Amino acid sequence: MTAAVLSPIVIAHRGASGYLPEHTLPAKAMAHAMGADFIEQDVVLTKDGIPIVLHDIYLESTTDVAQRFPTRARADGRFYAIDFSLAEVRSLRAHERLGSDGKAVYPNRFPADSGDFRVPTLAEEIDLISGLNRSRKRSTGLYVEFKAPLLHRSEGHDIAVAVLQVLHAKGYDQRPEQVFLQCFDDVTLRYLRHDLNTVFPLIQLIADPSWGEDSAVDYTFLQTAAGLDEVARYADGIGPWLQQIYLGRDAQGQAELTELVSLAQARGLQVHPYTFRADDLPAGIDSFTSLLALFFDEIGVDGVFTDFPDLTHDYLQDLRRHRVLP
Repeated sequence: MTAAVLSPIVIAHRGASGYLPEHTLPAKAMAHAMGADFIEQDVVLTKDGIPIVLHDIYLESTTDVAQRFPTRARADGRFYAIDFSLAEVRSLRAHERLGSDGKAVYPNRFPADSGDFRVPTLAEEIDLISGLNRSRKRSTGLYVEFKAPLLHRSEGHDIAVAVLQVLHAKGYDQRPEQVFLQCFDDVTLRYLRHDLNTVFPLIQLIADPSWGEDSAVDYTFLQTAAGLDEVARYADGIGPWLQQIYLGRDAQGQAELTELVSLAQARGLQVHPYTFRADDLPAGIDSFTSLLALFFDEIGVDGVFTDFPDLTHDYLQDLRRHRVLP
């Protein structure tokens, strides 16, 4: 196996999702080949309690569920993964993410109407990554997010326990340095740390308050010194939205930055912002290279979530060749 991962790290956001449909096994294999240090797994549960890798609690944005099971939507018109058995989920074709208008969210990515992709279980994805680690002599890690724990609890499922059971069955409790666990819900993270006594490092995700995450967390408070003091009592790092760090350009064209990264790092917290996309740059950023330079060279984050792990890996490798990084 390779030596310990250098900091900063490249986290493949839903796999190499800039090139292949998100959270499919081909996207994960490509991310591994592109040199990602960690590969993200968003996890929800099926009706029969099996952890599957899917960003949403709904199925219609990234699968053909509406065509396969047109009568199975809830009153809100959504097709909830928790209402489908694993066998039913396995029958679905996964595809590039579609918006509410039925068009691809990122139109220049993989064609949404082609390919034969499936929704994997967490166990299947772990087997793929572990197998690639063996054959490629790598130690690429897992970066697991618990999606909507409150919803799962209301349906009679403990998603934290379900995920930990899979990780332990696959032997990852013997190599916790290869796993991060993340969640927007602080109650779930405290539960993992204090009740389940997890050995894995925990990351507190920070949402924009307008997004309506399945949590009662005060995300504005978490970005303050007092809020980060509280996070440091149960977590090992934070995962903020990149625009909670970079606010845009001032009248003179200078980047306007918050103190979030320095405040967090002063408390021993790692900072892994999301999401870095070459085809969706923030206002005032003229290239993906400029975005990476701002966050790695000037701000000094500990890693980033990116849809383009190859571009991010190559950028960091170039910095290391020039001895800017260790």
